[in-house]
Amino acid sequence: MAHPLRGDTSRGDSYHVISGCNRKAKELKKKSTKKLFLQVLCEAKSEKGYRFEVHTFSIMDTHFHLEITPMKGQSLSTIMKWVKQVFAHRWNKEHHTSGHFWGDRFWSRKITSDVDFWSVFRYINDNPVKSGMVRKPENWEWSGLYHLQHRITRVVTPVTPEFWTRFTGEILGSDPNSYYCGEG
Repeated sequence: MAHPLRGDTSRGDSYHVISGCNRKAKELKKKSTKKLFLQVLCEAKSEKGYRFEVHTFSIMDTHFHLEITPMKGQSLSTIMKWVKQVFAHRWNKEHHTSGHFWGDRFWSRKITSDVDFWSVFRYINDNPVKSGMVRKPENWEWSGLYHLQHRITRVVTPVTPEFWTRFTGEILGSDPNSYYCGEG
């Protein structure tokens, strides 16, 4: 039976998306695998033409999180299907194997308010801290917060000083204007 498409394609709703490796294996542990995932995510936007914004992300060893907004007329299901299929195909090819890379489909929850948006943003960036991988969320190289701070904007959508003024003082407790991420 076909799964229903997720996402209101008329308004550009934001979502918290999680997907994990098959059997909860630590297949995303290697830097090269994390880089491959980011490359495929970039290609979905730049070469395949899917229109979406990634506000933040975190690639863990067994799963990933995205805070994502498909643009008007775009389907979250279609975007995620392409990203996961292309990644799995390339990973299998590089490792001379076949079969499932990902476990279940993907989990998503619509973000319902500005407060919810920020709560999800913080939750995703705190994941590596809670897992003991880093002491501060901004130190996790495989997160949107790290990319924003280092002006790496191939995956994450650059943010305005107003975004940081409104939100980051709470998470970082420092001058939000020092974290402005222009085109980079």
